[in-house]
Amino acid sequence: MAEREQRRPRQLGRARAMSGPPRGPRPSREEPPPVLPSPIHGPSCERPECYQAEPSGLLECYQCRYLCTARACCQLVEVLLTMLILICSSVSYSSTGGYTGIPSLGGIYYYQYGGAYSGFDGAEGEKAQQLDTQFYQLKLPTSRAAMAVGGALMAFSCLLVLVGVLRLPWHFPAWLLLECILDTLIALGFLPALYFYFHHLLDAYDSPVCKEREHLYQSKGYQGFSCSVHGAEIAAGLFSCIAIVAFLVSAGLAVRGYKTVHQLREKPVQMYEF
Repeated sequence: MAEREQRRPRQLGRARAMSGPPRGPRPSREEPPPVLPSPIHGPSCERPECYQAEPSGLLECYQCRYLCTARACCQLVEVLLTMLILICSSVSYSSTGGYTGIPSLGGIYYYQYGGAYSGFDGAEGEKAQQLDTQFYQLKLPTSRAAMAVGGALMAFSCLLVLVGVLRLPWHFPAWLLLECILDTLIALGFLPALYFYFHHLLDAYDSPVCKEREHLYQSKGYQGFSCSVHGAEIAAGLFSCIAIVAFLVSAGLAVRGYKTVHQLREKPVQMYEF
C-alpha cells in the first residue's frame, strides 16, 4: 500500500509535466479587415486597396462620374446653347453682305461671282457699297453685345462643369446656393436682353438706310435684301428662350444638390453617389 501511494504522486507529476503549463483562454482569431465602401464598386469590395482602385472606363473615375448626373447634363446643355447663340450672333458681325467687296476682289473673282454683270456700275455701285457699310454699322453694336453675352455665358457654364468635376460643392455647400442665385439671375436677365436685342435689330431694319438699300437691290432684280430679321437672328432668339428654361432647371437642381450634400455629409459612406 505504501509503495502504491508513493507511485501516485510520481505519476501525477509526470502527467502534469507532459501536459505542460495550464492552458489559458484561447486567443481569438485574427479579424478580417473592415469592408470599406468603394466609390466605384460599392460596399462589395472587401480590400482596403479597392477604395482607390483604378477605373475601368473614362466616366467611371471618381471625378468624371459627375458628368453622368442631371446637374452636369443640364450644364452641358447650357454650354451648347450659349455656343449656338454666339455662333448665330457672329453671322451679322462677320460680313457686311450684299454688293460690298465683290468687285474689289478683281480678276477672275470679279467675273466668277457676278460682279461684272451685277447691274451696278459707276455711281450705283458706289451707292450700294455705301449703303451696305452703313447698314452693317447700324447692326454692329447689337451683334457685338450678343456675342459678348453668349461668350460670357458659355465660359460661365464651362466653369460650373469644372467646379462640379472637382467636387467643390462637397467641400463648400454654399457654392450651390450661389450657383442657384446666379442661374436664376441669368434666366431672368435673358428676358430684357431679348427685348433690347430685337428692339435694336428692328430699329436697324426700319431705318431709312435699310429701306433705301432694299429698294436699290430690288431695282436690279436681287432678292434677300428685305428689311426683316434673318434666320440666324431668329435662331439666336429661339436658343435664348431654350437657355432660359435650362438655367431655371439648373437652379432647381442646385437647390436639390444642396440638400443632398447635407444628407451625404451626415453619411459620408455614400458620398460617391453624389
